[in-house]
Amino acid sequence: MNLTMIGAGYVGLVSGACFADFGWRVTCVDRDADRIAALEAGEIPIYEPGLDALVARTASQDLLRFTTDMAATVAAADVIFLAVGTPSRRGDGHADLSFIFDAVRELASHLEGFTVLVVKSTVPVGTGDRIEEILRETAPDADVAVVSNPEFLREGAAIEDFKRPDRVVIGVECPRAREVMQRIYRPLSLNQAPIFMTDRKSSELIKYASNAFLAMKITFINEMANLCEKVGADIQEVARGIGADGRIGSKFLHAGPGYGGSCFPKDTLALVKTAQDNEAPSRLIETVVAVNTDRQRAMVRKVIEACGGSVLNRTVSVLGLTFKPNTDDMRDSPAIPLIVALQDAGARCRVYDPEGMENAREVIDDVTYCDSALECLDGGDVMVLVTEWDAFRGISPDAIKARLTAPVVVDLRNVFRPDEMRARGFTYISVGRP
Repeated sequence: MNLTMIGAGYVGLVSGACFADFGWRVTCVDRDADRIAALEAGEIPIYEPGLDALVARTASQDLLRFTTDMAATVAAADVIFLAVGTPSRRGDGHADLSFIFDAVRELASHLEGFTVLVVKSTVPVGTGDRIEEILRETAPDADVAVVSNPEFLREGAAIEDFKRPDRVVIGVECPRAREVMQRIYRPLSLNQAPIFMTDRKSSELIKYASNAFLAMKITFINEMANLCEKVGADIQEVARGIGADGRIGSKFLHAGPGYGGSCFPKDTLALVKTAQDNEAPSRLIETVVAVNTDRQRAMVRKVIEACGGSVLNRTVSVLGLTFKPNTDDMRDSPAIPLIVALQDAGARCRVYDPEGMENAREVIDDVTYCDSALECLDGGDVMVLVTEWDAFRGISPDAIKARLTAPVVVDLRNVFRPDEMRARGFTYISVGRP
């Protein structure tokens, strides 16, 4: 079978490479000629552990190709995956589906024979119905079935998630398309991955509901961290205690500066808007969105308080810029509002991240970009740890103290031990710990 991936971004590239590794012939199509040229030259435009080797191997076997030629690729495809962006629409928070609909209109006239059109992108309930309407308007004679197949890839572990998933969700109502999707994912049966076949609207909602629930767990533990700080409890002990309950689980119970990234912020907001539009408002998710926004402001106050109530003319050394480790993704990273607010309060910021520096330069101005974590600490009045990269865990407190002008550390990921830091003379502030 010939598979076409519309969009060679994060989801499209990872999914395409993994499908190619299953033995399918995959072509990734993207309008960005520079991106395609880079991929053809073996340059990976995103950081994802193991992806460069996987792309190189499948491309060398002629199983994975890259092109800007939509027409020829669509005409030869048995299955087309839509993997284009659905960012928050400016002004109202709804998912911006313009890229999806533009791609459907462009590919419609090139369809040949029976084709399965699979929506990989995260889209609101009912998007599949709208795609069918567009296809009827632009290509009424096309023999095409629209399927929902949301992705559940964690940045930093995407290849493992694709090949050994918790589940594969497929929303399909056409028997022929159902058979095609079962065939595509048959290699996963070796790993006994559960494949959930459901209706298309349920599949679309599963993706949003999953992300909203995880965002809610993060927000819950952050609120408990606030309470721990007031009463003298330890949030890590609390999280360990409640996470041992099998009904709750330990994942996503790590207190920090709030959720960010390419999914949770836009997906929670889009779900809120969808629920409101359908007169079934989700008060719980509305609160999650509001609390997470407040959380970012609270982290700024934590830094300012650690500096005695003012950061005016102070130098703040920020370690970690990406929204999580093992990615170069800066989208909605908690580091961005933190740095901007500190600058507004008069601080000078030195910053470092192992993988996110290039992307950070596009969204963060007027900071000093450093070449290493230790260089970032040089001359700093306070160190703020925002992203829990493994490289930061290995920095010794003595090295930190030797570089800073004052032994002040604000650890927003609870990487260091409070007793050890205080024993070495630090003013040490963490999250949800006495």
